[in-house]
Amino acid sequence: ALSTSLDIGLSNWSFLYVTVSLYTMTKSSAILFILLFSLLFKLEEVRVALLLVVLLIAGGLFMFTYKSTQFNAQGFVLVLCASFLGGIRWTLTQILMQKADLGLQNPIDIMFHLQPLMFLGLFPLFAVFEGLPLSISEKRFHFHEAGMLFSLVGRKLFLGGILAFGLGFSEFLLVSRTSSLTLSIAGIFKEICILFLATHLLGDRLSLLNWLGFAVCLSGISLHVILKAMNSKGEKALKLHKEASSDPDLELLLRHTEHGE
Repeated sequence: ALSTSLDIGLSNWSFLYVTVSLYTMTKSSAILFILLFSLLFKLEEVRVALLLVVLLIAGGLFMFTYKSTQFNAQGFVLVLCASFLGGIRWTLTQILMQKADLGLQNPIDIMFHLQPLMFLGLFPLFAVFEGLPLSISEKRFHFHEAGMLFSLVGRKLFLGGILAFGLGFSEFLLVSRTSSLTLSIAGIFKEICILFLATHLLGDRLSLLNWLGFAVCLSGISLHVILKAMNSKGEKALKLHKEASSDPDLELLLRHTEHGE
């Protein structure tokens, strides 16, 4: 819960200093931290194909955002710390959700247990850095009457809260069914969409190198999907073989089928 709250808090804080493109480029390094902690906790095995996927995606994202950002050291450090904490966050989340004896496979269950602790983790930072200024400054809210305040809370904050809930639910559901590394790789598509929106809405320009990086990144994602599909088929075949060896009747039936073929 602490790593999750700090990941979200530092990520939001960094937007005071960096552009969307720089944030996206730096936050994509989270996949490297997730791989590191997955290897440390033995959730993933070291494979050449896996390392190739990570290198393709990381290299492609760097090329995709090269020279399209305005660098800021303070914001860069904040996003990098958030990426490091994100690696810890999703690795521990996978351990929690995939332990059957804990009973936290349901995304609603883990959100119910984590979010109160996340609030406690972020509240001290809020109180120190924003609590007093927000309590005494009207300009921070940008309203002069109750109707404007209700509009802000009802439309922007409420809608943002619903979107955040949906994002958290889908992320936890994906981790419970696959892995934290798969979540990170799937999230690259989200980051590419963010960069496209930044290009069209905020006026960012992409060069030929940026588009080449986009193609490299998509190739890494495609390779991961193919490898996952192949591993899934292999695991199903191995499971079927084990079940057949434990059941003599089923094993005899499979042998007859093989001879018939």
